[in-house]
Amino acid sequence: MDHKFIHPIETRYRTEIAALFTEEKKLENWLKVEAALARVHAKLGNIPTEAAEEISKKANIKYVKVERVKEIDSQIHHDLMAMVKSLAEQCEGDAGKYIHLGVTSYDIEDSAMGLQLKAALNYIRDSLKNLLKELLRIIAEKKNLVCIGRTHGQHAVPTTYGMRFGIWAYEIDRHLDRILEVLERISYGKMSGAVGTMASFGNKGIEIQNNVMKELGLNPVLLANQIMQRDRHAEVLFLTALIGQTLAKIARENRILQRNEIAEMFEPFKKEQVGSSTMPHKRNPHKSERICSLARIIKSNVIPALDNIVLEDERDITNSASERVIFAENFILLDYMIRELNRNLEGIEFNESKIEENLNLTKGACLSERVMVELVKRGIGRQEGHEILREAAIVSRNENKFIKDILYENQIISKQFSKEELDHLLDPHKYIGTAVEQTENLLKILKKKYNW
Repeated sequence: MDHKFIHPIETRYRTEIAALFTEEKKLENWLKVEAALARVHAKLGNIPTEAAEEISKKANIKYVKVERVKEIDSQIHHDLMAMVKSLAEQCEGDAGKYIHLGVTSYDIEDSAMGLQLKAALNYIRDSLKNLLKELLRIIAEKKNLVCIGRTHGQHAVPTTYGMRFGIWAYEIDRHLDRILEVLERISYGKMSGAVGTMASFGNKGIEIQNNVMKELGLNPVLLANQIMQRDRHAEVLFLTALIGQTLAKIARENRILQRNEIAEMFEPFKKEQVGSSTMPHKRNPHKSERICSLARIIKSNVIPALDNIVLEDERDITNSASERVIFAENFILLDYMIRELNRNLEGIEFNESKIEENLNLTKGACLSERVMVELVKRGIGRQEGHEILREAAIVSRNENKFIKDILYENQIISKQFSKEELDHLLDPHKYIGTAVEQTENLLKILKKKYNW
């Protein structure tokens, strides 16, 4: 019977990063470690050079097939040992008897996982760089676009779209830094035997481990038991969740700004695209919603990753089954989310007339802070000024009047400001502080950092 896919990462959410998590790639990494081990054994005189050459020649998926490994695994119920047997079958002469000499399964699996996660993090790093580049493009284009800032869902004071996107870009930049830091801690492997003592290697254990890791481009652990400790792997999963939450934050803001009542910014919507099966007028931000939905899966996988740290004695296998799921899920879904957000940003639409309308929605009340600060400069106490503006804002809202009309009826205000001065103070385009300067500085620093 033909295989029918169940998990949507095989179809709907699959990206090229999935190639790092296929059964073939996993087997390829295992074989790569076995070949490196054989070569090091030969260099140290532990096995014949010819045997190491034969093992290295056959330790690839051209000779060792996933189907054969599965067949043996179905008989012996040990997939790593099934790989060893499959490789031995392909080796001529007596080379097969030297495969896997002195090591335990997780010497191979953890070193192979180090290769896998190192490659996956570098892949995500490239994807995030593309996203950051798109954010910087929008920042440069919209750095002077003034909009209303919101706190607690309410109009606060003006800001700019350049600054809004700059906040997101700066966060992505920190994730890129984190990837480099986590890469340092996950790019490790081990060759330390059953419980980590290296007893099976005699007095050559440290030398064997160091040389095998050098062959693989990994760092050797200083100390391990039968496995590498899972705090390293939990950190990788936590990093994917952190990145996922940033993507969800951006996507959620996109959804909010696309609401009909706000209507400032829209994710792209193709001419033939359908928003609703029953309401033809709908333009749903479903791509942004999808990002938020998948972020929930990614962060939920942090829990088993944390639980995997707590293993019994020198080894138990309670980490194994969940690790077959959580790494593939998190990296494939994360890459999909990054690409989806990137596509959204490439076609994002701004409604500048609505942005301007919303900026003036409170009829000048969002500039009350500016008037209060100016009152203090003219000798009015800060608390007194705050109360004047607070009461004026209430009247403005209740009576649907412009706040300047209310303020100018106040004797203290009319004494301090002319109508022209008050008009100037209540111009939202003139109260964005150093937003443009800060944004331009961020652009300059990030472009220099990434040589863009």
